[in-house]
Amino acid sequence: MTSRKVLVTGGAGYIGSILVQELLLAGYEVCVYDRFFFGNNFSQHPNLTTVQGDVRNIPENLFSNVFGVLDLAALSNDPSGEMMPTKTLDINYRARRRVQELASSNKVSKYILASSCSVYGFQDGVLDETASVNPLTTYASANLLAEEAALTLAKKGTDMCITILRQATVYGLSPRMRFDLAINGMTLGLYQDGVIPLMRDGSQWRPFVHVRDTSKAFLKVLDAKREIVNQEIFNVGSDAQNFQILQLAELVAKGLGKPLKYEFYGEVDVRSYRVNFEKIARVLDFKTTHKVESAALEISQALDKGDLVPDIRTKTLQWYQELEKWNNRIKQVAPDGFIL
Repeated sequence: MTSRKVLVTGGAGYIGSILVQELLLAGYEVCVYDRFFFGNNFSQHPNLTTVQGDVRNIPENLFSNVFGVLDLAALSNDPSGEMMPTKTLDINYRARRRVQELASSNKVSKYILASSCSVYGFQDGVLDETASVNPLTTYASANLLAEEAALTLAKKGTDMCITILRQATVYGLSPRMRFDLAINGMTLGLYQDGVIPLMRDGSQWRPFVHVRDTSKAFLKVLDAKREIVNQEIFNVGSDAQNFQILQLAELVAKGLGKPLKYEFYGEVDVRSYRVNFEKIARVLDFKTTHKVESAALEISQALDKGDLVPDIRTKTLQWYQELEKWNNRIKQVAPDGFIL
């Protein structure tokens, strides 16, 4: 490795905030490129640079002398994707395709795409990386298109090592906290109201992975020999953490030491799938170390201490909606591009 410099798009996000910590601990020089919609929670560090900007217009000079690009920038979650389908495709697919092309043309050694197990959609059985895909939402479809763009680039003969990480549903405490994720939202509901909100009907299957565990997967790929990760797709998670949603609620209640009480909301969730994680364990010796119960407890303790405040920015869709209101209001009062 001639360079220890990595570029992390979306590095101030829920996963990125933890991933950057892990990269710095591992001795990498890190450049974070992010809009900072949800704030900049990074402390000063001699090996950390932050650049504010939109990934749709990421400047080419950021790719100079970069060993690895970790591509996380995206409009996150299914509800946001359905509210803004065009923007989701622009950012989660087209912008990522451009990042891939810029990385390749600037001789970046490794490109890692942060994708999602949501590309599997509703299917029976336990799905490995060879299973058919069935994206049911704009968010999942955009992830799949970004995957296909990366693999197409590889087939065209790029020298860049390309790896796709299909992550399970992530959970756990992060500086850019999200309470719109299943386990985190359950924890907040039980903590605040004594009741866990459950999307109907509770029988749906979903794979899960802690935010620190999935961050370690990126480092595993960065450190791996090219021949074992190039043009490979890895499901990121643990076979032991395929849960039905009601079962998950039981674990959250156990972690908080509270009785299980829940209320159903919404329509029946059609996103149901179980995932096989044997490949990443075998090829990269990847093991998860965090559990649902301890993660729920850690979140509740942070809430107790006041270190974690569940404001609007911790609910992704609501914050995007608020930003859109700001944007529209500014257009009304500042047609010339300035207010005063």
